[in-house]
Amino acid sequence: MKLTVLVDNNVYIDHYYYGEPALSFYIEDGEDKILFDTGYSDIFLKNAAGLGIDLSQVTKLALSHGHNDHTGGLSIISDIFTKQKPEIVAHPLAFFPKKEEDVVIGSAVTLSELKENYRVRLTKEPIKISKNITFLGEIPELVNFEPRKQVGETKISQSYTPDYVLDDSALVFEGQDGIFVITGCSHSGISNICEYAKQVTGTQTIKGVIGGFHLFDINEQLEQTIRYFQENHITSLYPCHCVSFHAKAKIQSQLPIEEVGVGLHIEWY
Repeated sequence: MKLTVLVDNNVYIDHYYYGEPALSFYIEDGEDKILFDTGYSDIFLKNAAGLGIDLSQVTKLALSHGHNDHTGGLSIISDIFTKQKPEIVAHPLAFFPKKEEDVVIGSAVTLSELKENYRVRLTKEPIKISKNITFLGEIPELVNFEPRKQVGETKISQSYTPDYVLDDSALVFEGQDGIFVITGCSHSGISNICEYAKQVTGTQTIKGVIGGFHLFDINEQLEQTIRYFQENHITSLYPCHCVSFHAKAKIQSQLPIEEVGVGLHIEWY
């Protein structure tokens, strides 16, 4: 599997790409080409062009969840997929309206609009999206230190209700020596996601994790998360997007982590 970071909060020095507080990864697994999230704007497309990546060849478009820093680019995908149209995979709650106070934080493109031109597969259950990659669907709570937290509100019926981001999902790649977890924001909890990935694949060895861990504060949850990483002997950690400097520094004080920025290219086997 090959993964390239198209969008992240961070851009490497002397690498002339665009950054924004969002996330998008381009992934190749054999013949399958996967776009995981689309960032907040059109910069995933600009960065892909600068990196020599032809997004028109994408076969699957998987969404980690419905927030606009991961779905914003959906508004321009018709400019990319003029011939080959990828299947779009997401959790069933991903496209319901979302807001935080008076600010809209959900997808600007509705499910009905997408269905006019694309096959959209909504699933709570894990499904294979390539030979070695599984979309995990709805993540259960499997550890006791990562309770779901409210992020704004969502309108599922007639009125807005607290949103615990049940649509937050992730990908898992099954490699030769273990699994690699690929996350968007980890609203479900990074350790919950890793545990579920182990459960779904039947593989107990986690070789690496890349993506947003949704960790900001130096607190007991962060300490427990670091302990979880240590107990699982995870050798490659790539926290990005929604991880604060202080949280990264705390993890780095006990475990080596890698710097992530637009243009990062990783190959796992």
